Order: sequence, then C-alpha cells, then structure tokens
Amino acid sequence: MGLAMRVAIVGAGLAGSLLATYLARREGYEIALYERRTDPRGTAPERGRSINLALSERGLDALRRVGLSDQVMKDALPMRGRMIHPVAGDLDFQPYSHSGDRAINSISRGALNNALLDAALSYRNVTVHFGHKLTALDPATGSMEFGGVRARADIVLGADGAGSAVRGQLLAVGLLDESLDFLDYGYKELTIPARSGDFALDPAALHIWPRGSSMMIALPNPDRSFTCTLFWPNGGTASFASLSSPAAIRRHFERAYPDVPPLAPDLISDYQENPVGLLGTVHCDTWIAHGRVALIGDAAHAIVPFYGQGANAAFEDVVELDRCLDETAGDWPRALALYQERRQANSEAIAQMALENFVEMRDKVASPVFQWRKKLEHVLETALPGRYVSRYELVSFSTTPYAQVQRRIRRQQLAVGAALAATGAATALAAVILYGRWGRHTRSGQMGNHSRKIVGQKIVGGGGR
Repeated sequence: MGLAMRVAIVGAGLAGSLLATYLARREGYEIALYERRTDPRGTAPERGRSINLALSERGLDALRRVGLSDQVMKDALPMRGRMIHPVAGDLDFQPYSHSGDRAINSISRGALNNALLDAALSYRNVTVHFGHKLTALDPATGSMEFGGVRARADIVLGADGAGSAVRGQLLAVGLLDESLDFLDYGYKELTIPARSGDFALDPAALHIWPRGSSMMIALPNPDRSFTCTLFWPNGGTASFASLSSPAAIRRHFERAYPDVPPLAPDLISDYQENPVGLLGTVHCDTWIAHGRVALIGDAAHAIVPFYGQGANAAFEDVVELDRCLDETAGDWPRALALYQERRQANSEAIAQMALENFVEMRDKVASPVFQWRKKLEHVLETALPGRYVSRYELVSFSTTPYAQVQRRIRRQQLAVGAALAATGAATALAAVILYGRWGRHTRSGQMGNHSRKIVGQKIVGGGGR
C-alpha cells in the first residue's frame, strides 16, 4: 500500500470542516485542518459576529450526503415566509412558496460549525491544528508556514473565508487577480430576548423592517431569542456614523422601528458595544494554482448575505469538488480544473442575485406593486406547476445551478411579458372592436332618433302622405 496523500485544509469553519468530512471517507487520504482561531467548541461566539444562517435545500443536500442533516436540523427553526414590520400599520406575512409549506431554516453558525467539526474529527484520518495562522505558502510545492511552524501537503485547499490567507498568498505571487466590491453599508447585531419564556415575535418567519435605504432583520434562535441584524449605510444621516449617543439611538429606533425598543431591553448597549461588520463581494479570475492549490467557499467567492446563500453555496462547492474527484478517479489537477469550470459561473450568478435581493428586502417588500407581483407569481406557480417557478423557490428550495436559475428566470419573464403584452393587445383590440360596434350602434341609434324626430316634425308640421 502506497503512502497516503496529504491534504491540508486551511480554515476549520463551515466549508473546511464539511470538506474534511467528505474527503475523510476516501481511501488513502490524510487530512489536516489548520485554523487560526482557538477551538471554537470551547469558547463563546465572538460578540456581534454570528449572523444566523438561513440553511436551505442546497446546504441540506450537502449534509444529507454525509448523514448529518438530521443532527443539524434538530436545532433548526423553519421560517416559512417574511414578516414585514411597517413603521405604522399591521404586520404583513409573505410566504416564501406558493404552497406556503416550504421553509428556510434558522441555524446558529457557531452550533453548526461545532457539529461539522465534530463530524470531521470522528474520522481517524483527520487532525486539526488550532491557533495556526497561515503566513507563507509555496503553491508549487505545497510548503506552508504558520508562524514558526512549517508543514507540507500534496494538496492545499483554502477554506479560510472572505479574508482568505491562501488567496492572499496566491495574489502575492501573481497567480490570481481579485476584486473586492464593498457596499457602502455595514451590519450590526442586536438581540431580542425571550419574553416570559417564549418568543417575543413569530418564530416561523424571518422578520424584516424595510426602510427604503436601510433595514433590520431578525431570525429566531432555539433559546427563544431573536438575533437582529441592522443593515445600514456607513455614512450620512441615520447611519452607523451618525448615531452614537444613547439618546440619539433611542430616538431613531422609536421613530424608525417603534415596535423594537419595548422588545429589546439591551438595545442601547448592544448597539454601542457590538462592532460594525463589512459587507462585500469577492471576485477571483481563478481559484486554482499548479493543480494542487484551490480556493473553496467564501475564500473563492464571498457574497453579501441577502439571499441567505453564503453557506449553502460553499456547501455546494464541497459537493461539486467531491463529484469531480469521482469523475476523474482522484486526479486532483483535472478535478480542480473541472470544479472551477462548473462552479465559477454559478458563484457569479448568486453574487448578483444576492445584491438584487438586498434592494428587494430593504425597499420593495413593503410596496403594494411588489406584493401584487408576488401574488401573481404564486398564482402562476399553482396554474403552471413545474413550468413556472419563482426565483426564490429555485434558489432556496432546489439544487438547480444558480446560473441556470438566472437563465430560466429571464425566459420566464420574457414569456410572461409577452403573454401580458398579448393579453393587453388582445384586450385593446377587443376594446376597439367593441367600441366600434358600440359606436356604430350609437350612431345608428342617434340617427334613428333624429330621423324619427324629423319624421315626427314632418308629420306634425307638414302632415303626412
């Protein structure tokens, strides 16, 4: 029996831990996870950095393939739609699916990471090294340095997030080009605690406070609290930069989010103490180098969180890489090239859709026109099952490749637009015909009446024959 292939996975977060589990099932591999943090299973989550995950079908599919979905879903809270909180007026629930029974699932990022790490380490051929921050990498040889510690691997996989050190090393030696597109928005977390032992809001919904140029969302937690996330501009009025004093913070919330202060007793301290996070998209022209180094998940294609697809897309990367290894009989250079070929266009597609969904969530969901369009979508989905499917359903409740979703939605929009135009034209034509008939009838009737009047006048005035 030959020597085992050594695979280094830099980053023991969600993607890295799941990837280790997938690779550990293969014969002839020794997998080493390197994580810059201390063991997250023994420490509290970093304050204000949780951003609950919305786990949907793509992520669940990846977990099912390694027998982890049932375990993970034990603590999941299904959200079947959006609950819109206006400044004034009644709440408005908007179901995600036309049937109303499909849901995305609120999951704690920390709890999920711990479960995936435990799953990876249950395999004897997986080891983990905490407190190891990558400081040097030779992509041609697989040699690495973590501070003063040196290591080498046959394959190096960067699963170390949006600020990837592996990507930075490849960039430094000219093996890739990247662009980082940051929004002029940041995020900050708040908490709505349980109220008398129960949820203060409906736990079966993702709550949204749309305010045009900004918004807040809230996702439920198993302890019956809600993690709230503000998505606000970084500068200008009513922004993170302009609100700092307790009085200003309270005034703004009482005016813009009037139902929140009574539910959030730690609102002021949460706002002042929790950090403002960055929001941006990572684009890379290539994800692989020398047939032995590759980026996966956020390290390759970090996106903004407004479609809840960041972790789901990363898990799909893992599934695709595993599939490529099967198809190439473990030929890593071929598998990595095939993996990038299949996933890169899809990552660009979901990055674009996530940005579009930000505008929808913060601005459009409260619009009567938007609400009418969503109802029309659900009517079409019911009337044309399988033929018409909304973008949200395709993204969240299927594993249809993201780029294919974009193409299908364009075709559907063109077809519906053409149908509406044809209906409009037919309606207009019918109106013209009916108007013409009505006009002729009216004119005929008017002439008849006039004629009768004339005849009557002749009878009355001139006698008759």
